[in-house]
Amino acid sequence: MAGGSVANAGAGGFSHLIDPRRTWYNNRRLIALNGWIVLFLITSSTNGYDGSMMNGLQSVTQWADYFDHPSGGKLGLLSAIQNIGSLGALPFAPYVSDGIGRRRTVALGAFFMIVGTAIQTAAQSVGMFIGARFLVGFGLTFAGNSAPMLVTEISYPTYRAPLTSAYNSLWYSGSIIAAWTTYGTFKINNTWSWRVPSALQALPSLFQVALIWWAPESPRWLVSKGREEEALDVLAYYHADGNRDDPLVQFEIQEIKAAIDFDRNVAANVGWKALIKTVGNRKRMNIIIAIAFFSQWSGNGIASYYLNKILTAIDITDATTQLLINGILQIWNLAWALLASFLVDRAGRRPLFLLSGVGMFIFFSAQTVCFGVFSEKGTPAAAHGLLAFVFLFYAAYDIAFSPLIVSYTVEILPYPLRAKGLTVFSFTVVLALIFNQYVNPVALDNIGWKYYIVYVVWIFCECVFLFFFVVETKNLSLEETAALFDGPDAARELQANVHTDAGLSPKEKVSEKHSLDEIVSPLPKS
Repeated sequence: MAGGSVANAGAGGFSHLIDPRRTWYNNRRLIALNGWIVLFLITSSTNGYDGSMMNGLQSVTQWADYFDHPSGGKLGLLSAIQNIGSLGALPFAPYVSDGIGRRRTVALGAFFMIVGTAIQTAAQSVGMFIGARFLVGFGLTFAGNSAPMLVTEISYPTYRAPLTSAYNSLWYSGSIIAAWTTYGTFKINNTWSWRVPSALQALPSLFQVALIWWAPESPRWLVSKGREEEALDVLAYYHADGNRDDPLVQFEIQEIKAAIDFDRNVAANVGWKALIKTVGNRKRMNIIIAIAFFSQWSGNGIASYYLNKILTAIDITDATTQLLINGILQIWNLAWALLASFLVDRAGRRPLFLLSGVGMFIFFSAQTVCFGVFSEKGTPAAAHGLLAFVFLFYAAYDIAFSPLIVSYTVEILPYPLRAKGLTVFSFTVVLALIFNQYVNPVALDNIGWKYYIVYVVWIFCECVFLFFFVVETKNLSLEETAALFDGPDAARELQANVHTDAGLSPKEKVSEKHSLDEIVSPLPKS
């Protein structure tokens, strides 16, 4: 699944404090830390599993027969109800995350998902199936709100960006398991053909509930609750082999304290109004809400939830073939998403977003042409071309919108606004998903390939927005990221607090000032 108080440390304010000999593969405590991070990353896998499972179940005859062949609005409700459940939990998630802690909130969400999955597996009616999926979505919001923040807030600085970017990319790991599970069970000649995939959805949540109590809590949450010694212990144990006096650890703890103090007392970032109170925060929310909509309204929602309808429309009607294509597509997606996750600090955020937008526009336009030609003339080559362009479109989508939408959102938000800002992001995603899941099947049934033209126009508008509004945060430290949104004065005040508390030498302060000036100078005035 960071922000102002965490921005990427790669080459920013304290890169000179990082021991180059301490790496993820040769340091036992970093290995342990990354193991705990994987436990939080699989929250995204649970979400991906659900979407792919519902896609696959539409090709399972036993599921369709059991629920009386749902279509149109009924099919849309079966898919959308999980997101409606997510919507129901959104008002509570940030307060729970900030109140009881990131770790316990993930556990709470996992518990709800386990209960919901159990009811879904035992469903005897459409109503029971729908209610269970609502509960799964309700729990997912709690876990999904806290997990990416916890990943960001405990990661070792040099690995923070790729690990946080991997959060959303691992959506596809769950979708792969679901796709191949439904492929393996659809020939079972009874209801277990769909009950088995339903039951397996609980596995990530079971692991989390069993193991999470030994995982570290967020140092930033601990500091916000006045538990600074515990926060220092966490940072020292995992980031410096237990050395509380390590320069990096001291810088991190002072950065956290200074950022939280600044945001509380100087910027007065309290309550929901703070999201739009300042020019900098309005810039943040403008970007966050936009990329949340773009992540679901780029045409990806059609193949993600209704791939079988597209394949049926181009005369690929065999259930085995449909499920096989779905399984291969998820592997393709995961490969591209993970590749992009590890390129974010090399290529930068803005170039990836722009490349993704242009690629989606080109390949979705090509899909539209192929779909139209096949629908009007029945040309087999057009059907083959459509399928190829679906894969190429997802490669373009995965370059930015899989790895970056969560990590970029968390990255540009200051600590006190992080939970609330991520909730607004999730709320926007859920609204877009619910719209997609209701409208897409109805539109495809009524206007067919012409519906694709709507997305072609929309993706072009996305490209224009990305070009003018997305800012680069690659290798920027805390104060440099703040300068992008809040202006140089706020950034320098925060910088001064961190440097004073961390005891930087005058030479290091001058170096940091020059670095900040380089970032601030080209910024347009608000």
